[in-house]
Parts: sequence; C-alpha cells; structure tokens
Amino acid sequence: MPFIDTPITGLYVFEPQVFADARGYFYESFNAQVFGAKGINTEFVQDNQSFSTKGVLRGLHYQLAPYAQAKLVRVITGEVLDVAVDIRKGSPTFGQHFSIVLSAENKKQLYIPRGFAHGFVVLSDTATFFYKCDNYYNKEHDAGIRFNDPTIGIDWQLDPSLIQVSEKDAALPFFADAKNNFQY
Repeated sequence: MPFIDTPITGLYVFEPQVFADARGYFYESFNAQVFGAKGINTEFVQDNQSFSTKGVLRGLHYQLAPYAQAKLVRVITGEVLDVAVDIRKGSPTFGQHFSIVLSAENKKQLYIPRGFAHGFVVLSDTATFFYKCDNYYNKEHDAGIRFNDPTIGIDWQLDPSLIQVSEKDAALPFFADAKNNFQY
C-alpha cells in the first residue's frame, strides 16, 4: 500500500507510485479504490488551489461540524511545510501536531481527517498548493488556531521574520480559547 501511518491516528501520508521515463512522469494522485482499501472512504466534493510566495503561512484552519472537512493535500509546484493538529477531544494525541515537507519533487500527499486544524508555510520561492475537501466551505463555521501557539509548539522551519500571515490568521485565538466541537 502506498500509505505511511503517522503517530496520529487517522492521519496518513500517501506516496503514489510514480511512473517516470524520458518523457516525464505519470501518477494517480487519487484513486477511490486504493484509498478505500486503506479504510479511507472519503467522498471529495470540492477542490481548492492556492499560490503563495516564500514565507506565506496559511493556517491553522478548520471548519466546525457539521461543516467539518477531511482533506487530501499536495503541492504542485514548490515546497511547503504542511502541519496538521489533532483537535479531537478525547484523542490520545489531542493537541499534538504532525508536520511533513510536501513538494512537487517528492509528490507526497497528506490525508487529514475531520477533527484537525491544518496549515502550511511556503519554504521555496513560490508554491502551488492543491487540496481536495469532503465538505463545502461554510463561512459561518470557519475556525482556526493561532499558528504560533506556544502550547502546540510548531517549528515552522523558517526565521519568524520571514513568516507572513493574513490579518485574519494573526488574530486567530490560541488553542485553549479556540472553538472546537470535535470528539474522538
């Protein structure tokens, strides 16, 4: 199977089989049967794509139930540090995070189930980030956690002076004060 378990239950790294030759490469970035064999039977309904420059940090975002979203994330160009934080109350890894470098070169993807805050920072000069969601965006259920919350302690692998966040993300609450209706 092309899946690698992470230390956090339900969070998986997907490494597709890449077929390369002198012409370039081909790979399946998603196949419902392959994911289903791993027990991931997510029906994706929305695709999103963003382009960002070095140091841009987007996150940590999530949507509250009933508009929570599972995501399958990958990088089309460039390189990012991708982070998922377990916010499922009662989970043995509640408040812990997992980070991984995703890039156009390594073609790795991260499957993030519902109940996780998610964010990424661009490590390369530019990056195009792509993700599939299993639920539609709903502004009224939009929530998040401050990216630099000391209780989570994420090492974003960049000098803090290089990190650029939106006004909205800079004003997100810390973990202890964030809205959260997820259970393990």
